[in-house]
Amino acid sequence: MTPRRHLRLLGLTKPTRSTTSVPTMRRHYATKYTAKITSTSPTGLSVSAEVTPPPPLPTDIRGYALPRRDLICKATQILLRQSPSATSSDPFSDLSDYLSSLSLHLTSSEASEILKSLNCPDLAIRFFRFCPSLSPNFHHDPFTCNRLLLIFSKSTSPARFDLARSILRDMDRSNIRGNISTVNILIGLFGDTEDLQTCIGLVKKWCLNMNCYTYKCLLQAFLRSYESTKAFDTYLEMRRRGYKLDIFGYNMLLDALAKDEKVEDAYKVFDDMKKKHCEPDEFTYTIMIRMSGKLGKGDESLGLFQEMITRGCSPNMIVYNTMIQALARSKMVEKAIIVFSKMVENNCRPNEFTYSVILNVLVAEGQLGRFDKVVEMSKKYMTKSIYAYLVRTLSKLGHAGEAHRLFCNMWSFHDRGDRDAYMSMLESLCSAGKTAEAIDMLSNIHEKGVTTDTMMYNTVLSALGRLKQVSHLSELYEKMKLDGPEPDIFTYNILISSYGRAGKVDEAVTIFEQLENSDCKPDIISYNSLINCLGKNGDVDEAHMRFKEMQEKGFSPDVVTYSTLIECFGKTDRVEMACRLFEDMLAQGCYPNIVTYNILLDCLERCGRTAEAVDLYAKLKQQGLTPDSITYAVLERLQSGSHRRVRVRRQSPITGWVVSPLR
Repeated sequence: MTPRRHLRLLGLTKPTRSTTSVPTMRRHYATKYTAKITSTSPTGLSVSAEVTPPPPLPTDIRGYALPRRDLICKATQILLRQSPSATSSDPFSDLSDYLSSLSLHLTSSEASEILKSLNCPDLAIRFFRFCPSLSPNFHHDPFTCNRLLLIFSKSTSPARFDLARSILRDMDRSNIRGNISTVNILIGLFGDTEDLQTCIGLVKKWCLNMNCYTYKCLLQAFLRSYESTKAFDTYLEMRRRGYKLDIFGYNMLLDALAKDEKVEDAYKVFDDMKKKHCEPDEFTYTIMIRMSGKLGKGDESLGLFQEMITRGCSPNMIVYNTMIQALARSKMVEKAIIVFSKMVENNCRPNEFTYSVILNVLVAEGQLGRFDKVVEMSKKYMTKSIYAYLVRTLSKLGHAGEAHRLFCNMWSFHDRGDRDAYMSMLESLCSAGKTAEAIDMLSNIHEKGVTTDTMMYNTVLSALGRLKQVSHLSELYEKMKLDGPEPDIFTYNILISSYGRAGKVDEAVTIFEQLENSDCKPDIISYNSLINCLGKNGDVDEAHMRFKEMQEKGFSPDVVTYSTLIECFGKTDRVEMACRLFEDMLAQGCYPNIVTYNILLDCLERCGRTAEAVDLYAKLKQQGLTPDSITYAVLERLQSGSHRRVRVRRQSPITGWVVSPLR
């Protein structure tokens, strides 16, 4: 018999008149019912109706209830806050009210579908643990657990591992037995060996059988944790069970074995790969060629290269580079050049690495002259950036002449120049002391459409100053002011330091004054260079005046400033002034370095103030500095009582000027 439901219908009577209209909020039912009115009260305010209940949930052929898609969509909207009717601040409360209003119960399959749309791990696990509170008959199954674990596996949250372990504990407490998909997901999620062993233990605990995909997941997990031995053991177990890897899995395993230099295991996998009808590709051969090359087996690498071509693989740039590098490791120069020529013939563009490998092996074998042949055969691929790289590399290897010749080749071959190449060549010429060629190139660089800049001029000026070529230095500076770019603070500092090194005090002071009147203003290095210049050339009082001036202008003297002045006062036997500067240095919070201590130790020792020198050495040790050879030389003189004057020249890391702790 059909059940009867008595409905109290409100709003059937006429509303009373009112001066204000109050809007009413009505909640609409999500499910519509069809009813037949069977009786009406005498007043007409109530009726009785016969309602036909909704049909039972649809089921599949096995009798399992099919998920209700409308319910899943609505629940997902509530949880993701996409429903415009959501009024509560808690989506789970809204979901509970929604299900209660319809007298609906969520099934585990529907919960699994809802989880599928929740990508946030925190929201997903809250919903997972909220589901049992909806109904005492709700129970999670392996599918809902798998769905949640899959969300964790795709997350980057650091807490994903602990969350997964907590789900496993929940499954254990609820006697939920996972399936092989659970194990596969966990293997993909966990990376360390301890958790992987837990996953393997779950297979035995849940009485499952590992399939091919499980073995692949386990093998990749071991490879990700750099456990190539365990990965190889997993591969052997796969073989015994008749499973095989795909090309991606084979290459991953081969690469790990090759990097760990497990040559026999790698060749075993490589042979199995060919027997199992999994054709090796370019990556496979690259791995094997690289492994043989590292072992110095150039002929073996060449055999693998020929086999790859015979099997129809087309070598790419990576394969050619690997092959050339393998031959270079075995010092097989002739064959390396032949492979390079084949690379060019097959229209495979060499890159900087290709040229660097060939260049290094030619230099190592004393056959640098053959590099012209390499450049000639690949002329169509010689770009300006490649020329720049080669010029820079040859310069670093100490072959400035070859670098210059190659640069001239680029000059004649390309209509427009490359700034990086010119900069590399300038640096190379300056490092080799070929300043005339550097100045000439700087004058002609505009012919190739390259504009000279301040850095180029500074590079040449620095080289001229280092070699004390003052006349050329002055000429280039005048040319720079007339035709070139505006000098910057580095230009002025280079000039001050260079003139000081050459003993041209007046010129250094003039440059400093020009700096003060320019858009650039002196910095701490400018003052250090000028003080160094004045002090080392005998004008200690003027150097001290400049020291006071820089303080008045707001500059804080650094360790180089103090060390320079202390040395200058020490050399003029004004020991008291040197000691006073040292104390001022400490008071200003500027910590002396080992050079500062060596300078003052030498000053005290030469003046016979042995006790003060010993106290200073104790202070040096107390500061935690390590004595060097100069310190021990002074100490030896203290012990022997000899006051010989030994001059040791050291390079200043700031100004490039010479600081002489001893004389």
